[in-house]
Amino acid sequence: MKPSLRFVLGDQLTRGLSSLSDIEPGDVVLMAEVDEEATYVRHHQRKIAFLFAAMRHFAGELEAEGVRVDYIRLDGEDRAASFTQSLEMALKRHRVARIVVTEPSEWRVLEMMRGWEAAFGVPVELRPDDRFLCPWDEFPDLAGEGRTLLMETFYRHMRERTGFLMTADGKPEGGRWNFDAENRKPLPKRIAVPVRPVFEPDETTQDVLDLVAQRFGNHFGSLEDFDYPVTRSDAVRYLAWFVDTALPDFGTYEDAMRQGEPLLFHSHLSAVMNCGLLTPRECCEAVEASYRKAKAPLNAAEGFIRQIIGWREFIRGVYWREMPGYGTRNELGAERPLPDFFWTGETEMNCLAQAIGETAQHAFAHHIQRLMVIGNFCLLAGLSPSEVQEWYLVVYHDAYEWVEMPNVVGMILYADGGVFATKPYAASGNYINKMSDYCGHCRYDVKQRTGEDACPFNYLYWDFMARNRERLSRNHRMTRTISTLDRMDERKVAAMRRDAADFLGGLTSAGGY
Repeated sequence: MKPSLRFVLGDQLTRGLSSLSDIEPGDVVLMAEVDEEATYVRHHQRKIAFLFAAMRHFAGELEAEGVRVDYIRLDGEDRAASFTQSLEMALKRHRVARIVVTEPSEWRVLEMMRGWEAAFGVPVELRPDDRFLCPWDEFPDLAGEGRTLLMETFYRHMRERTGFLMTADGKPEGGRWNFDAENRKPLPKRIAVPVRPVFEPDETTQDVLDLVAQRFGNHFGSLEDFDYPVTRSDAVRYLAWFVDTALPDFGTYEDAMRQGEPLLFHSHLSAVMNCGLLTPRECCEAVEASYRKAKAPLNAAEGFIRQIIGWREFIRGVYWREMPGYGTRNELGAERPLPDFFWTGETEMNCLAQAIGETAQHAFAHHIQRLMVIGNFCLLAGLSPSEVQEWYLVVYHDAYEWVEMPNVVGMILYADGGVFATKPYAASGNYINKMSDYCGHCRYDVKQRTGEDACPFNYLYWDFMARNRERLSRNHRMTRTISTLDRMDERKVAAMRRDAADFLGGLTSAGGY
C-alpha cells in the first residue's frame, strides 16, 4: 500500500495536528522553507529566523520519533520557490497514494491547495484545523449573521462552549463575563517588571540566524540578541514562567506602557501559539488552573482567556467570513502613504519612537502599542489601509494575514465601516499620557492642542473628527465627541486643522523599506 504524503506548514508545528493524527509507518511528512513565503512581503529578519528555526526543530523531533521527514531547506540543493513547487518535487521523490494537509490559516494558501489535486493528479485530503476552538464554518452560528458582529456575544458563547472560568451551575466565575474595566491601570513607578527566561540559540538556531543574515539581512529589523523559544519544550517552559511569574499582574496592567520596557507582564506567547508550538487550549487551561489554585486573580485569568477564546478566535472568524476582498476596503477614503519613520523609528513623537523602535528590535509590541499608539496614528493621519496592512504583516513575528488583516482593517483603521468595531479607536495624546510615561520623555507638550510644541496627537485627533464629521455623526457612540467638536470655537478648530495639515504635509515617504 502506498504511503501518504503529509504536508506541514510553518505555522502548523503541532504534534497533534489533524494531518498528523493518524500518521502510519512509511508515511512521509513534507516541510519546506520557501523563498516565496519569506518574501511575498519583506518580513522582519527576526520573524523569518523564528519560523525557520522552529520548523527545523519540529522536523528534528518528528525524526526522533521515527517519522520519515522530507525537509526542504532554503539553503539546500533541492530548495523550492513555493509550496506548490515543493510539493511537485516531493511527489517525484515519493510514490504516494494521497496528500494530507491541514487547512491553512490564509486565503491565498487555501486557494493554492485547492488546485493541487487537479495539478498533480493525486487525491488531496484537506482537514480542519482543530487547534482553533471555533471552526470557521461554525463562526456565524456563534457571532451572528448581521452586518455588525459583537465580540462580547461571541465570547460568552465560547465560554459556555469551552467551560473556561464557568461555575458548576453554568454561570461565569465572579458573576460577570468581563473584567476589562479592572484591567486598565497605568503602571506605577514602584512596580518592577519581572525578569524573563532567556533561550540561547543552539546550533540549529544559529545556522538559521546565519542563513537569514546572509539572505535577508536587508529586511527590516535586527537579529541581535535573538533569544526566542523555538522548540516545544522551551515554549512550554515559557508558558509556565508566565503563569507563575507574570500572570498575577498581567490583568491589572495589560494596557500600560513604560519607556524601555516592551514586554511588561505580557505573556509574549502569541508567536509560539500562532505557529503551533503551544495550543490555545493548553494556554487557557494553564491560566485557569492558576486561578483555581488562587495563584492568580480572576481579572488576570479572565483577561488572558478573553484574548484567546474571545478575541483571537473572533478575529479568525471575521477573516474567513469577510474574505476574499476584505483587505481592499477603505471606508474612510484614507490614501496617505506610510511615512518613512515607520521604517526608521526616527520621529520626535516619543511614543511612536518607542513603539516602532521596540518593534524593529524585537518584532513585537503589545496590543496597546499596536492599537493606541501606532494604530491610532495611522487612523488619525489617514494612512493607506493597504500600506498599513503590509507594514503590520512585515514587522511582527506573530503576524499572519488571518490575524493581521481584521485587526488593521476593522479595529485600527475602521476601514470596513464597522463590521465589528462599534466606533473608530481614535484618541488624543491624553490617553497615551494616562497609560504610559512616554510623554514625560517627549519634546512635545501633551497638554497643548495647537502650536509648534503641541502634541501632534491632539490636533490630529480633532482634524480627524472634523474631516470625517458627516460620517461619524451617524454613529451613536460618537455623538458626545461630535457634539464637543461642534461647540468648539471655530478659530480653535481652524488652528488645529492648520497644524495638522502642516504636520502631515511635512511627512516624507520613500515608498517602503
